[in-house]
Amino acid sequence: MSQVAIRVEGLGKLYRLGQQVGYKTLREGLFLAYHTPTRVIGERILRMRHSPSAMNHELPAMSHEPPAASHEPNHIWALKNVSFEVKQGEAIGIIGRNGSGKSTLLKILSRITAPTEGRAEIHGRVGSLLEVGTGFHPELTGRENVYLNGAIIGMKKAEIDRRFDEIVDFAEIEKFLDTPVKRYSSGMYVRLAFAVAAHLEPEVLVVDEVLAVGDAQFQKKCLGKMQDVTGEGRTVLFVSHNLVSIHMLCPRSICLDAGVLSADGPSHSVIQEYLRRTTNNQADCIWEDMQTAPGNELLKLCGVRILDSRGVVSSEIRTDEPFSIEVTYRVMRDGVQPGATAVLFNHEGTCVFSSVSNQEREWYGKPHPVGIYRSTCQVPKTLLSDADYSLTIILWERHYNMVCRQESVARFRVTDAGEVRGDYHGGWSGVVRPMLLWNTERLG
Repeated sequence: MSQVAIRVEGLGKLYRLGQQVGYKTLREGLFLAYHTPTRVIGERILRMRHSPSAMNHELPAMSHEPPAASHEPNHIWALKNVSFEVKQGEAIGIIGRNGSGKSTLLKILSRITAPTEGRAEIHGRVGSLLEVGTGFHPELTGRENVYLNGAIIGMKKAEIDRRFDEIVDFAEIEKFLDTPVKRYSSGMYVRLAFAVAAHLEPEVLVVDEVLAVGDAQFQKKCLGKMQDVTGEGRTVLFVSHNLVSIHMLCPRSICLDAGVLSADGPSHSVIQEYLRRTTNNQADCIWEDMQTAPGNELLKLCGVRILDSRGVVSSEIRTDEPFSIEVTYRVMRDGVQPGATAVLFNHEGTCVFSSVSNQEREWYGKPHPVGIYRSTCQVPKTLLSDADYSLTIILWERHYNMVCRQESVARFRVTDAGEVRGDYHGGWSGVVRPMLLWNTERLG
């Protein structure tokens, strides 16, 4: 049997809303260490070096948050009674809706916070990429932060020196290496943080949805690196709303629902069940309040609609009729160059197609004045097989920098119109079913 890399038993995390807890994280401790005498810092580092917990550690429950308090209205369980095991060399996907406890679980496994109940055993060094800037000191340069992060996970300077050039090449920030990271863009932060987490040889690599901050080329590069990591026998925990990436990278997935482990098994089955339970059952999704609408200070998503051939919102589309995907968004600042991407998934979680609005001629690549805009994607008839589909919308601005990604904003069903099959009445396989022209000729 393969060696266990992570064992989680009855893990729970209780938060008191509106209150601050009293414990300090490892990174907070390192920050405070900057203001202590050199002798004290040296003593702390030596204790970390010689402590067995630097490699194989168990996270015990914290006693200051009693489970009995869970019934009070200002208390919330971010995780409750979560148990699973991960073998060495496995790549595990972690999926679930926003607020389901995914990030809390990774923070516990990364020793950033402690559980309220239960325990987690992690065997080996952990490299984590949880949110932009985590583990970086803003006043230090990129170079200094590489060595700081290596020291946090217990590496020697010689080990970091050996991988340093490879980290810099992967992150593509060589000319900014000696600049304080507080001047880095979010993309530069993520490139360097991922390069450090993946290249400093952790036995367990933990990656959250933060990769979505990067551009498409960077995401592809990171997924390739994570595949290399698992190929080397190291363990990967990967949280993402991009179900295609989860399916491609992770043979096994777990799903969290309101802090509870709701599914654990082959990624194909877990993703299919997740989509069945969470996909919106209507063909449109509207955000009327711009304060809560997805987006940022540049762009806000206003609405998404599935329109049939008559231009009517419909969750039932015939195979012999075209339909449209309509995306409405608000430009919040003059000069923004926005765009949208529609990604369609079938009921099995397979990506059917993705379409980018860069073929639009009137507005693409041009600065937009403040205002509301509508982009429409035309889908031809007889393209899709009869099945259930869910739509994900990505809103981006110049150079495809993602502003927001909304999963399963609309759902619809394509029904078989009959005549597009001709006189064939058997089952129809495949994700798409285009009417392609055939020609037959006699050769002899």
